Amino acid sequence: MMDVGIIMGSISDEEKVRPCAELLEQLGIAWRMTVSSAHRTPERTEKLVREWENEGCKVFICAAGMAAHLAGAVAARSTRPVLGIPIAGGALGGMDALLSTVMMPPGFPVATLALDKAGARNAAWLAAQILALSDEALAGRLAAARAELVRGVETAARELEERGLQKA
Repeated sequence: MMDVGIIMGSISDEEKVRPCAELLEQLGIAWRMTVSSAHRTPERTEKLVREWENEGCKVFICAAGMAAHLAGAVAARSTRPVLGIPIAGGALGGMDALLSTVMMPPGFPVATLALDKAGARNAAWLAAQILALSDEALAGRLAAARAELVRGVETAARELEERGLQKA
């Protein structure tokens, strides 16, 4: 059984999407990742959505660059939440992918995150928050992971203060 399905438009996106899978793994969320293109392999994309829904996929995460139609193609075939990660790469530095991912017609939303690795991490966080609505154990792991992020900032601030790097 898988909770999150990650689809990348190209294998070249893997480096930028890997942090998503790593965070899902850390949070104990079952996931699967593959490559499918909304334009080059639309039948494969449709088949993946059907198969993964039958296997229990609750959230889809789609990463694509340039025309970035993948998240919209998945949203057109599923009523499950679709999270889009725009990938920078074309002549427009990712603005094309961002706008293509965010501009969905009414009734077929895609929750669009930031570009590249930052977006990949936040896609994992958002998927975890969605899943935690019906999973108390995951909600606890999510809260603990976020508390660790807070502690990290507090530790960094304390270390900076102890080194006297403040100017009055």
